[in-house]
Parts: sequence; C-alpha cells; structure tokens
Amino acid sequence: MKKQIQIFILMLVLTTSCASFYTETSDQQTNVSFQVFYDQLSPYGQWVDYSNYGYIWIPYARENFAPYSTNGYWALTQYGWAWISDYNWGWATFHYGRWGFDDALGWFWIPGYDWGPAWVNWIQADGYYGWEPMGPGVGINFVFDRRYDRYHDHWCFVRERDFGRRNISRYYVNRSDHERIIGNSRIIDRTYTDKKRRTTYVYGPDRESVQRVTGTRISPFNIKETNKPGQEIRKRDLQIYRPRINRNSDTRDVVPSRVIKQDDVKRRIPGRDIPNKEVTPINKPIVKPENREMPPNRINEQPIQRRDINKPSRTPESTPPERNKSERQRDIINTRPTQNQNVSPDRNSTRERPQKATERQEKSKPERSANPKRE
Repeated sequence: MKKQIQIFILMLVLTTSCASFYTETSDQQTNVSFQVFYDQLSPYGQWVDYSNYGYIWIPYARENFAPYSTNGYWALTQYGWAWISDYNWGWATFHYGRWGFDDALGWFWIPGYDWGPAWVNWIQADGYYGWEPMGPGVGINFVFDRRYDRYHDHWCFVRERDFGRRNISRYYVNRSDHERIIGNSRIIDRTYTDKKRRTTYVYGPDRESVQRVTGTRISPFNIKETNKPGQEIRKRDLQIYRPRINRNSDTRDVVPSRVIKQDDVKRRIPGRDIPNKEVTPINKPIVKPENREMPPNRINEQPIQRRDINKPSRTPESTPPERNKSERQRDIINTRPTQNQNVSPDRNSTRERPQKATERQEKSKPERSANPKRE
C-alpha cells in the first residue's frame, strides 16, 4: 500500500513539473517585439517618423475619433475595467502604449511594452465618472492637475447610472459642463498588481460602487489569451491577444515596412472610419489613400439625360424660345403622321382635324356634281 502511495506521489510530481515546464515554454513563445505592432497595424493606419517619440501610428478614422471614446465600451475584468473596442486594431492600441495628440496630426499612438485593461486616468465627481487617455510618459502615479485645458479637452464624462452601458457614447456629458465637474472631482487611485507580469494596472471605479449606483449586478469577464491578433467576447470570457513585448530586442531590425514623414500625413479621410469589426476581417489589406486613384472632376461628371426626339432643344445656344414654339405648332398642323410613327393621341386629333373638315365639305356637294350622267 505504501509503495502505491509513493508511486502516486511520484507521478503527481512529474505531472506538475511537466505542466510547469509547458507553461514556461508557452510564456516564452509569446515574447515578441514591436514588429508585431508594425506589421499588424500597417493596413489600418500610417506609421510616421515623429521627432519626439520615434515611430508613431495614426489610424484611418473619422474626424470625431478619440481613443477610449468612440466605437467601444467598458467591461469589468479580473484586472480592472477594460475598454472593449469594435476596431480590429483595438487589441493593441487600447491595451499597450499611450495616446498623444498633435494639433496638426490629431490623435496618434505610441507603442508600449506592458499590457493593461486600459491606460487611462480615472476621476469621480458627485454623480459622474470620468476618464482620459494617459499621455506619453504618464504612468499610474499620475497626480491630477487642477488646471483645466479648455482647448485640449480629452475627458469623457457620464452619469454614474449610465456607466457600463454598451452604447455609452450616447450618454457623454456635454463639454460645457466639464470644467464644473472637474472642479469638484477626486482621483480614483484603485490599482491591480499582476505579479506574474510584474505590472500594475489602473483598475478604475470600484465594482461595488458601480453596482450600487447603476442598480445592476456586475459579473467580471475572464481574460483568456489567444495566439493571434484580435479580441472577442464569448460568454463570460474576453479572448484577447496580449503577448509579452521583449524589451531587449534589437531595434535596428524592428521597423515598419513603410514610414512617412510628418508633412506627408493624410490625417482625415471623409466618410471613413475603418476598419470596423463587422465590415473588415483582421489582416485584410485596405487600399491606402496614397495609392487610391483620385476621383474624376465632379464638374465634368454630368449624367447623360435622355431626350425626346420629338421635342426640340431648349438650350440658349439654339433658336429663341418664341420661334421654337411657333415652329412646333406649324409642324404639328402641316405634318401628317405615318403609320409607324409613335404620336400621342392629342397630336393625332390635332392633325386629323383638316382631313375631317374636307370630308364634310365633299358630303355637302349636290349629287349631280358627283354623277354627271343624270344632268
């Protein structure tokens, strides 16, 4: 009996060791460089050589785009509140790095090494929750500055009862109220430390507080790692690609396939906010604006109008309108329709009137004129 127990313990130890070895090997295989960002995000935006931060990425998006604001919502995970984006490239840009803003370029993204549910600053006011993207070089120990920048207002505010909605963008507070809300706000400094990755995340609002103000029970999603770029929610799991970024990789060999200068950036693309998750699958190439053929001149692109051949032209270059009208009337009276002509009933009745008048005159003549032998 003792031998059987010893054999069982030995097998259990071997099984645990193999499992640990497999886990370590799997973690080592997830180590990648910035090249994964350069390659995966190239079809969806432009990589720019920026003087202050090196390579930055500018998405092809509409003018109203703002990070952690458009095409997404908040969902609670075991690491904190995560931004669930509808963009195919959201797995990278809303969980790694930082977002910056330039007056000429607009919003741009800087790659980072650490994964997180969202890299934003959180504040709370009386009846409101607010968040703002962390800028370049800003960490979780950010101390909120009471000075308010009206021009670069990048905050989003919602009433506490509306926080956590799937269509949260419809409930943003008007910007005219931001200064008042910020003046009465306090920082939300709740964090979560991932010991395995040795990273501290910004957690966001407390779960119990959100449940109390919204009146709903909140069940956190479980983060499940996938082996390919993308993210998807299945039941209560958030399946997302979150590899570890190797900080010691040789940066000389890690570069985007195409880099443009700041002066050559095409920031705005009217009518486009691409790629959307429901429209374009991941890794599908998109025609870049610099390779797109320019549309023809709209002034010369007049549609061809079908013209009735029976109606004369009324263009100013032709005969005056008065003459055209008299000519049409004279042609209607003097022209008899043939059997194969398609003439309207009104015109037929007009053209038959002279013929009917002639027949009535012939019938009114005496019979003797028609039969000379009787005279």
